[in-house]
Amino acid sequence: MGKSKVLVVGGTGYIGRRIVKACLAQGHATYVLQRPEIGLDIDKLQVLLSFKEQGARLVEASFSDHQSLVDAVKQVDVVICTMSGVHFRSHNILVQLKLVDAIKEAGNIKRFLPSEFGMDPARMGHAIEPGNVTFELKMTVRDAIEKAKIPFTYVSANCFAGYFVPNLSQLATLIPPKDKVGIYGDGNQKVIFVDEADVATYTVKTIDDPRTLNKTLYLRPKENILTQRQLVDMWENLTGRTLDKYTIFAQDFLASMKGMDLAGQVGVGHFYHIFYEGCLSNFEIGEEGEEASELYPEVQYTRMDAYLKRYL
Repeated sequence: MGKSKVLVVGGTGYIGRRIVKACLAQGHATYVLQRPEIGLDIDKLQVLLSFKEQGARLVEASFSDHQSLVDAVKQVDVVICTMSGVHFRSHNILVQLKLVDAIKEAGNIKRFLPSEFGMDPARMGHAIEPGNVTFELKMTVRDAIEKAKIPFTYVSANCFAGYFVPNLSQLATLIPPKDKVGIYGDGNQKVIFVDEADVATYTVKTIDDPRTLNKTLYLRPKENILTQRQLVDMWENLTGRTLDKYTIFAQDFLASMKGMDLAGQVGVGHFYHIFYEGCLSNFEIGEEGEEASELYPEVQYTRMDAYLKRYL
């Protein structure tokens, strides 16, 4: 069997452009959805043109034109959606329901990977407001996929390194702290950090793999399962400098939501579940899931000490 033809929806986004690159690198005929609404967004247009130069095919379709989506889907075997689901960008999770309808009508798709790539929403029914909406909307999309009997793989990628590692998991910044660092509780909950390029590599490897059909793929590369304290130690060893550490108690962290905008409140809620509850690693993967680094040991994933070196 040859490699599947893949349509990437949201290919100009943060994780989407990495998915496109991984599809091309792994030898798939790669199609990227080009929405006519792109208008005067020169940055997105240039990204799309660069994909075309690398061998991808641009397919024009719109979420306001159902038939165009059906026609786009009919050209491929697999659809990967990477539309943003974070509140400080655009929150487009439910737009995928139109894609589900198109896939159902087309009837030819052998695998759909919806936009997830974070915590497993099926395990977040207890999430606090307002961050719970992220998981509820993702579950709405899952329910639609499964009701339509569309073959799927869900990808739980845990923490994107770029958002959680160089800042030593501090909120409201993406660069390393210079003098002091806040530690969430005792700082000893196990957190899983993954390089975004590795997220893409693992994701694309699943699409022709029968072991991941109708399952959740969890990204848990062993050497990247670290506590916040271990991450801080890693940075201090690289810089030769010791940071002043102060404890952020759970009740104070949650109280900081007051007065924040929606995006800030969602961020605090998600950080709480990750760093105080340990929600990424406090469960065993059951029969409904697979672990990426075990399935694909050939992937030489990026360790977080190497990831941090670019910020020195």
